[in-house]
Amino acid sequence: MDPSSLLRHLRRELDAFRNCLDGDLAAPVEHCGDWTLRELAEHLGGSNLRAAAAVTQRRGGYEPPAAPCERAALVRWFDDTSQTLYEALDTDPSAPAWTFHPPHTVGFWQRRRCMEALIHRWDAERASGTPRPLDAQLAGEGVAEVFDTMAPRQIARGRTPSPAAALRLEATDTGASWEYGPGVPVAALAAPAESLLLLLWGRMALDGVAFVWDGDEKAGRRILHGPLTP
Repeated sequence: MDPSSLLRHLRRELDAFRNCLDGDLAAPVEHCGDWTLRELAEHLGGSNLRAAAAVTQRRGGYEPPAAPCERAALVRWFDDTSQTLYEALDTDPSAPAWTFHPPHTVGFWQRRRCMEALIHRWDAERASGTPRPLDAQLAGEGVAEVFDTMAPRQIARGRTPSPAAALRLEATDTGASWEYGPGVPVAALAAPAESLLLLLWGRMALDGVAFVWDGDEKAGRRILHGPLTP
């Protein structure tokens, strides 16, 4: 996706997450360990500031201040982190930046922050009730990011083995497809892009009705067992 589109999506997803902060801040977030909605807000806002520092200061390791506990102050703090991130990312995507994986450019963070906001917006809305659907094209970009960035990082950190064979994923709503692993795919998994992305990020079970297998399903499941994402 082009950078301007990613930035528009980023703003929309962060705004939607912020709206969730009007709800129960003590609500548990199902797929984020023992975090509450308030703790998820602190995580997302803090990582907004870390990404902004990676762009403006070209370094990792920035430690943001703790988020306030009181609701109104927390909302103002979150809005401020979002604005800081927008301003840092609203520049040439080819400009250099510190990143944890290639490419070492602002464009890396334009996509990464958009995907982080997308997944955690879904988390926050699920904690508050029923999450709205993910944009299909944006979800497809997220699937691509898992395979070109997140899974290789998991392998490099020893968190998951390199795939022994290839798997093909097919988005039934957009027509996009992706291959992960070496050689000719031993299996294919078809589903809407949203379902594929939520599966890869551990938000959806593989046994759901959305998924259709072709080929060696057992081998395909082994490839996805990962975990391919943190």
